[in-house]
Amino acid sequence: MASLRDVARPLLLASFTLIGACASVQPEPAYVPFKLPADFVAAGQTDYVSADYWWREFADARLDAFVGAALQNNPELAQALARSRIAEAQARLNRADQLPQVGLGAGGARQRQNLPDLTGENAAVIGNNYDVALDVSWEVDLWGRLSALTAAARADYLASAEQLRGVRQSVAAQAVQLYFEIVHAHAQVELSERTVQALGEMARQINNRVAIGITSPADGMLADANLESARAGLEQRRESLQRSLQQLQILMGEYPSGAVETAQALPAVPAAPASGVPAELLARRPDVRAAELSLLSAGYRLGAAERSFLPSLSLTGSAGYTGSEFAELFNSGNLIWSIAGRALQPVFQGGRLVAQVDIAEGQRDEVLNAYAETALTALSEVESALAVDSLLARRERALDASARAAEQAVTVSLNRYLQGIDPFLNVLESQQRALDGRSAQITARHARLENRIALHLALGGGFEDAPPPGEPPAMPPTPPTAP
Repeated sequence: MASLRDVARPLLLASFTLIGACASVQPEPAYVPFKLPADFVAAGQTDYVSADYWWREFADARLDAFVGAALQNNPELAQALARSRIAEAQARLNRADQLPQVGLGAGGARQRQNLPDLTGENAAVIGNNYDVALDVSWEVDLWGRLSALTAAARADYLASAEQLRGVRQSVAAQAVQLYFEIVHAHAQVELSERTVQALGEMARQINNRVAIGITSPADGMLADANLESARAGLEQRRESLQRSLQQLQILMGEYPSGAVETAQALPAVPAAPASGVPAELLARRPDVRAAELSLLSAGYRLGAAERSFLPSLSLTGSAGYTGSEFAELFNSGNLIWSIAGRALQPVFQGGRLVAQVDIAEGQRDEVLNAYAETALTALSEVESALAVDSLLARRERALDASARAAEQAVTVSLNRYLQGIDPFLNVLESQQRALDGRSAQITARHARLENRIALHLALGGGFEDAPPPGEPPAMPPTPPTAP
């Protein structure tokens, strides 16, 4: 007795033999011709960018903990991970279209019919029918259309993986940036608190002099006004600090309570990382790599659209048993099978296929120019960060010297006022210059740190040794909180 497996095996073997015989033609995408310089214009070195976690160069354990928590709990990163999983499933879905589709079905029916008997009268006849069958259908990928769509879906998945890597880098950079914004705000608050304390003591002394009649009441009013203005500035800086604290907690996926403990002073700016060369940058930047993979996908989809004009071949097969008695269903006499093939050549579809090719060509051209724009933006970000690095350093040094001179001028002008040589307005002016100068110097240090963060992000470094997409790096998961 022939079994269902004996009949189905030749069908499956024939299908997979045709898969190997009909080798698909993979279309090659068009790459953008992009002329690159040998080195970055603003760079003086051409070594490879460091593969270490770049934020560790600031030597701050709290910062490491914040970045680790952000990489584990950030909602935006979780969304990017979900998109990458969807793209991976879509690639598997497209791959399934290239393989034979096999289904096993079983059914049973009971039917009553009125049929004439020998006397010519209708008689009720009740019959049963049972069947079980293995059905196979397969679209033979003669010209590589399905394999091109599969390759396009895989390129989309790889692009989503690069986008996930880019989001990881962006989240890490945002965490470092917000951390230093908080430290910067702390430094400004501390400066304002010292200023308020000094101005409070000065106002006390001036008002004492007013009380005994050796100073004009206007000087006391000016001292009080200057003190209250400093107090208002202090509250404004505290407000900025609170907002930055909450933003950092939101980035880490936490409730924005504002209870975060950070360093109180900005660190020294470490040595600049190696920039590498432009060609290496385009090979490691996740956004450029994602754009290149999207271009690859668009090329495959264009090839698939062009192959829609060619004939298609579909094969179907079925093998099983059918009978009126379930107990005798699998007897050899109840065996049935069928094999069929169908070739279809598109002749007229109202311009549908031509329109599909035009759409694919337009999408390919769009992605091509998007790749060029992304590459130019990446190169521009590196050049800009490298160019302003030394400028910001010189600016900070100049502001530091200016702040020190202004702070010394406060003491001199105050002594000259107490001796009756200069008016009190000179004291107020020197105090304001000292406060503005020191505040500007702190802001300049913060600007240098922000530019360094931008440089690391622009170089695309820091994740070469990272775990696979979706797995956070081995870092402390919980940052310190304020008591």
